[in-house]
Amino acid sequence: MYAVIKTGGKQYKVAAGDKLKVEKLAGDVGSKVVLDKILMLADGEAVTIGSPLVAGAKVNATVVSHGRGDKVMIFKFRRRKHYRKTQGHRQSYTEILISDINGKGAKEVSEPVAKVSKPVAEKTATVAKAAKPAAKKAAVKAPATKKAKAAE
Repeated sequence: MYAVIKTGGKQYKVAAGDKLKVEKLAGDVGSKVVLDKILMLADGEAVTIGSPLVAGAKVNATVVSHGRGDKVMIFKFRRRKHYRKTQGHRQSYTEILISDINGKGAKEVSEPVAKVSKPVAEKTATVAKAAKPAAKKAAVKAPATKKAKAAE
C-alpha cells in the first residue's frame, strides 16, 4: 500500500516505514503528525485518485528530527558593471517516519527503516546550478545599439 501526499508545496510517494524530509512542520521530536492532503491511494490493484483530494484518507507520521539542509550559494554578477552580489540560503526541514496509511493501521512500523523517499517532482540544487549559466548568458546579451542598427 502506498499513497501520494502533498505537503510543503511538494508531492511525495510514501509507504508505511518510509522516512523522508519535508518542509518544516510544527511539532516536537517524537510527536505524531497527521497528513490529510492525500492525492492518490493505492492498495494492490485498487487505486483511488482524488479530485483533487481523496476524501477521508490520511497518513499518520512521527516527527523524527528537525534540521537545516545544505547551504545553497546565490551569486549574481553583471560583467563590466561592477555588480556582484553573493547570498546564501539553508532551508529548514522536518524528517518524518510514516507509521501507517489511511489511519487504519495498514502496516504498523515499530522501528525506523533507512529508506528515504524523494519528491515526485524533485527540483534539486544541481538542476538550479545547470539552469543558472543559461540564464546568465541570456541576461548578458545586450540589445543592439543605435549605431549597430544604423550600420545595418
